[in-house]
Amino acid sequence: MTEKIASIHDSTKIANPQAILADLQASQQLPVYWVTDFDSLEQCLDDLETRERIALDTEFIKRDTYYPKLALVQINTGEAIYLIDAPKLDLSEFWVVLEEMPLMIWHACGEDLGIFYLLSECEALTNVFDTQIALSYLTSQLQMGYQQALKDELAIEVTKGESQSDWLARPLTDEQEQYAIDDVRYLLCLYDALQAQLVAKDLVDKVTEDCQLYAKELYDAANVEDDATYLAMVDFRYTGEQLAVLQAVSAWREALARATNQPKTFILKKQAVRDVVTELPSTMKHLTYKTSMHRSMLRLYGPELLTVINEARALKEADQPPKILAPYRSKDKTISKAVQKIVDDYEAETGVPANVLMRKKWLSQLYEVVAYDLPLEELPEGLKGWRYPWVTQTVIPLIATHKEALQAGMGVDDDDYSAAGG
Repeated sequence: MTEKIASIHDSTKIANPQAILADLQASQQLPVYWVTDFDSLEQCLDDLETRERIALDTEFIKRDTYYPKLALVQINTGEAIYLIDAPKLDLSEFWVVLEEMPLMIWHACGEDLGIFYLLSECEALTNVFDTQIALSYLTSQLQMGYQQALKDELAIEVTKGESQSDWLARPLTDEQEQYAIDDVRYLLCLYDALQAQLVAKDLVDKVTEDCQLYAKELYDAANVEDDATYLAMVDFRYTGEQLAVLQAVSAWREALARATNQPKTFILKKQAVRDVVTELPSTMKHLTYKTSMHRSMLRLYGPELLTVINEARALKEADQPPKILAPYRSKDKTISKAVQKIVDDYEAETGVPANVLMRKKWLSQLYEVVAYDLPLEELPEGLKGWRYPWVTQTVIPLIATHKEALQAGMGVDDDDYSAAGG
């Protein structure tokens, strides 16, 4: 194992693979404690309050409810592993302790933090480090799984066969318990190995910033207002009337799902929402035969949904949501090739992979800023941090040299300038 670790990290000058091996061996011997009552939770919290960093994971079920059912929280302190039996406990104090923890290490924390925000009602976390984000900087793979990360970075093999099992069942099977333990057993070692590589490449600050950006994005997603949920399904081709219907139906679906504690897709799948927006049904017959809304939902909520649709359609134009700007579309690849070149150049200069440096969504928003002469405050948050000097001094000036072609590819006209505030 030592030889493989050394060969993996030769290029990053990790000086002591023996230390990593020692940590791995120590991880394999960590004691495991179940936290199932108030006293054991208090002991766990007392321990956590002395720690500078911990590794975490969660197991939950969200198949037939709006609110996820948290089944288990796994924590590795470096000296012990805790398995917290979430359904049995009041975790109010636990969430506060985690919020105040100097450093929480996760792998692919999207769903975990979504639950964290939902159950804790805390502000956006600033103590999150996601090893998946670190790996994207080091490998250019944006969504490397934990199993592959351990194999590639630490020569550790773990199984992932229990991910879809019933985590609310008690007692857990031996296989489930081992799976849960393995999800955090080596996570601190993985963090240390990745951190050494990031230090060698001078990428620590950039990765840390992107981890906090991700935590903030997850917070925003967990706290989006019902009236803004429509933006996840919006289409620039929708008319003002269709946008009003989409906004109203999306908000109605979200509120109903929350009130009845069922997944919003149980009420209306995304395709059914799109059907409603394109067909604009005004009768039960139209709703039944022109949309893919499930018959059971039609019986329960059809008349109520029709009321929502008709009220939205009756809105005056001034009260409709603002129209969506058209994306840049052109068979001429001059702009995209020019942008790709400066992205590649910056990758060569900084070591940040191109797909990490510039997301497609960010680039689309950059095009809007240039084409519609929007203020720099309209830049996406991801381009306001360490990327900002490069974006404002290099990328935007380059795109501006192609402004006429950009506007043509976006169908910009005087009305669009007015709508955008230009």
